[in-house]
Amino acid sequence: MQRALAISAALGLAGFCLFPWFGVEYGLFEPDWIEAGGLLSEAGAPGLLHLLFQGRLLLALPFLSLALALLSALEMRFLQGRERLLLVGLVAALLAIVAPPFVERWTGLEFLAAVNSSALGYGAMITCGGLFVCVAIVWSKLGLGNRDAFTIASIGLVLALVGIFVFYPILHVLVQAFAPSGGQGSITSFLTTAAGRDIWGLACLSGGRSCGVAINSLLLGVMTAGSTTLFGLAFALLMTRTNFPAKKLLRALTVLPLITPPFVVGLALILLFGRAGAVTTWVSQVADIEAGRWLYGFWGVWLTQTLAFTPIAFLVLIGVVEGVSPSLEEAAQTLRADLSATMRTISLPLLRPGLANAFLLGFIESLADFGNPLVLGGAHGFLSTEIYFAVVGAQANQVRAAVLAIILLLFTLGAFLLQRRWVGRKNYATITGKGDN
Repeated sequence: MQRALAISAALGLAGFCLFPWFGVEYGLFEPDWIEAGGLLSEAGAPGLLHLLFQGRLLLALPFLSLALALLSALEMRFLQGRERLLLVGLVAALLAIVAPPFVERWTGLEFLAAVNSSALGYGAMITCGGLFVCVAIVWSKLGLGNRDAFTIASIGLVLALVGIFVFYPILHVLVQAFAPSGGQGSITSFLTTAAGRDIWGLACLSGGRSCGVAINSLLLGVMTAGSTTLFGLAFALLMTRTNFPAKKLLRALTVLPLITPPFVVGLALILLFGRAGAVTTWVSQVADIEAGRWLYGFWGVWLTQTLAFTPIAFLVLIGVVEGVSPSLEEAAQTLRADLSATMRTISLPLLRPGLANAFLLGFIESLADFGNPLVLGGAHGFLSTEIYFAVVGAQANQVRAAVLAIILLLFTLGAFLLQRRWVGRKNYATITGKGDN
């Protein structure tokens, strides 16, 4: 373990002293790198030169912590029994490298701008890696994590990845949502944007053309989740409770839309039912009906999502349906219960977790779908497309994009909480005295 600590600390010090601390636009071995001054240039200087000649004093923490870790690995007497203090120093050094860019962006503190004013480079990455491994080793030496440095490092890596790719984007969205805009304060700007009629308008319910983007997305999500769950349950019952002769073909057809992107399903419907589609043209010629644009709008998006996401509900529900004992349904029918009573009192209560999961997945997939609303949405706006246009559109508005993203996140969290509340903590296992053949 001492050898691993020494190697990790040495690698961290090498990255601190021999590699550019900040990101550079060219490779280390390209001629432009040499002509720009290499490690002696201001942009390509390693952390040690930034510390000594450019006044970035916060970088002293990584250097001193790695040096002490190396001395501890060499079993210097003055560091023996002080592993806890060394651990605190290593964690502080790691935070001194990683935290300043985020704190500077969110708080605007000027003294941190002098520490990390651009993207971290090779040197900072190598130093962070060395510090991370040293933290895991010293932590294990303190008797934590069953004294297994690999386990501690693995858990720490997973937590770091979750924090970087999950919690940081969410936190960044929250910060952007409360950013001042148009001369208004942060709270006022957020409330003004979030309460807009273009988001929560109900014009479609009173004969208008379209509702707000949040209402459109919510209605679309509920309708798509309901239809996919219904069709998925129907296919699952057809596969498990009937003698349908083409079960293999049906299973292949139900899974086929799953292996094709939803965008492809939308294009297929356009080629069939679009204004110039094959079916639309044939019906127009035979019935002498003018071709319409009914596919481009709310109902076209709903139809496409139903076809695209029904296989997901089917795969969720078929396992649940197969787990319900047919003998219970047969016993109910033996006691003269009709089909509806059997379904209401026996099947549906046992299928509740599967139905809830299928509905939740359909709702989330509908809200997250971008391709179909973009292609078939027409004049109807949805949260996914409006977030995209707010970021890259002609009139980019980061505050609006962040507010819409928060609303989308709240919808998904609300659906998850409702699903958990409906299912509860009950046990839905089927207990019988004899297994079904």
